[in-house]
Amino acid sequence: MTLFPSLPVLLLCVVTVSWSETKTCEDAQKTCSVITCGIPVTNGTPGRDGRDGPKGEKGDPGNGLRGLQGPPGKLGPPGGPGSPGGPGPKGQKGDRGDSLVTDMKLATLEREIRVLKSELDRTKKLQTFSLGKKAGKKLYMTNGEKMPFPKVKALCAELQATVAAPRSAEENKAIQDMATDIAFLGITDEVTEGQFTYVTGGRLTYSNWKSDEPNDYGTGEDCVILLKDGLWNDISCSSSFLAICEFPA
Repeated sequence: MTLFPSLPVLLLCVVTVSWSETKTCEDAQKTCSVITCGIPVTNGTPGRDGRDGPKGEKGDPGNGLRGLQGPPGKLGPPGGPGSPGGPGPKGQKGDRGDSLVTDMKLATLEREIRVLKSELDRTKKLQTFSLGKKAGKKLYMTNGEKMPFPKVKALCAELQATVAAPRSAEENKAIQDMATDIAFLGITDEVTEGQFTYVTGGRLTYSNWKSDEPNDYGTGEDCVILLKDGLWNDISCSSSFLAICEFPA
């Protein structure tokens, strides 16, 4: 048996295969810029990832189920006061008052007024008894201080009163009983010398001069004092004597 009886046939096959591969590479070069022809090799390692592309446009909302509502956010600052609302509707007319209740309240008030008036009269009587002397419709009071006549007038005026000035023997006696010492009377001749008048105006309607008085002794005696025995004497207005004020009773 011959070892190489088919050698020509084997060579023919090799040539055919080589020519076939060359032809294939040439055909491939017509369509590819670079191609490696030859025996195939195994795959290499993967290359690096490329850069991210630009962000796409927002898509349309989906049609699926809506998610749960998130927790409430932080409380914001209080808002400013709103504009005032319009007037409300007029209410219904109330029920008529009970005249009997009104009459009872009025009667109670009248009774309380009578009680208060009675207490006020009692207080006046106590005040008169403890602090002053009353004669007719006049009340005489003193604070026990001695001062010049201008200050006596100012003190009585501040109390809405006048300097005590008797217009009768009864009033003169009431002032005498009130005085604890020699006191000024509301009588002067400051306007016209020798013509004594009341400080409230008007000529004297009563007098009780001491003998040989008034005499305008010395530098001028334009004021009048009530002595302890109830008699009058003219004196300087700058001297200091007891202040007695006259109030309407």
